[in-house]
Amino acid sequence: MANNILTTEHLSIGYTSKKETVTIAENLNLNLQAGKLIALIGANGIGKSTLLRTITGIQKPLQGTVFLNNKKITSYEPLALAQNLSMVLTEKLPPSNLTVFELVALGRQPYTNWIGTLSDADVQIVQDAIELTQIGHLSQKKHYEISDGQLQKVLIARALAQDTPLIILDEPTTHLDLLHKVSLLKLLKKLTHETGKCILFSTHDIDMAIQLSDEMIIMTPETVVQDDPCNLITKGSFNTLFKDEHIVFDSEKGKFVIT
Repeated sequence: MANNILTTEHLSIGYTSKKETVTIAENLNLNLQAGKLIALIGANGIGKSTLLRTITGIQKPLQGTVFLNNKKITSYEPLALAQNLSMVLTEKLPPSNLTVFELVALGRQPYTNWIGTLSDADVQIVQDAIELTQIGHLSQKKHYEISDGQLQKVLIARALAQDTPLIILDEPTTHLDLLHKVSLLKLLKKLTHETGKCILFSTHDIDMAIQLSDEMIIMTPETVVQDDPCNLITKGSFNTLFKDEHIVFDSEKGKFVIT
C-alpha cells in the first residue's frame, strides 16, 4: 500500500463572508504520498493559496476532511502539527541579525526545550539540512547578505531541519531567474527521492513542473485533477488551464506555445 502522508476526503474550499459563502472548489479527494514531488498549478486567482491554507489547517474547509498521517488535521496540537508539516512561504523575513545557520536552526524549535537550546543531535540535523541543500559556504553569512535564490534554499533547509514528512512551498520560484528556478526544482526533486519526504509546491512555471514533478494537481474553474504529468497530457488536462485562444498546449512537445 502507498505511503499516504496527507489525504483529503470530499473537501470543499472557499470562504464565508457576512452575506454569502463562496466555493472555490469542491469534492476534492487528493492524495500526497511519501517520496513524491507534487506541483500545484492553475491560473492566477484560481484558489491555489486557499487550497494550501486549507490543507495545512490555517483555514477551515467549507466541507470535508483533511487527514495528516491518518489523523484529522484539526485534532493536532500546534507543536505536534509542526512536527508533521512544515511550510515555506514567499513572505519577506522580518529584520534580524540571524546568520544562515541560525535561521536553519529555527527549524528545530518544535523539538527543543523551553529555552530553545540545541542538543548535539539537533545541531547534526541542522548540519545535514545545510549539506543536503548545498549552502554550507553561506552558513556564517547574515541572511540579508545573500541572494533571493540562496535564501529560498536556506528556507528549504529550515523546513528540512524541522524534519516533517510533508513540506509545502508557496511559489518557491517567484523572483528567481531561469537558472535558479531549474536549480531549485531539481534540488526539491533530489530531496524527495533522498529523504522520502513529500514536497508539494505551487508554481507558475508549468513547463518546468511538467518536466520535473512526479505528480501534478491542476486547478481549473471546473475541476481539480491529480495525476502524473504524462497521464495529464494524454487526458488533455492542460488544454483547459488558460481561457485564451493564443495560448495552446502542445501535447507532442509537452509544453505551452503561443499562437
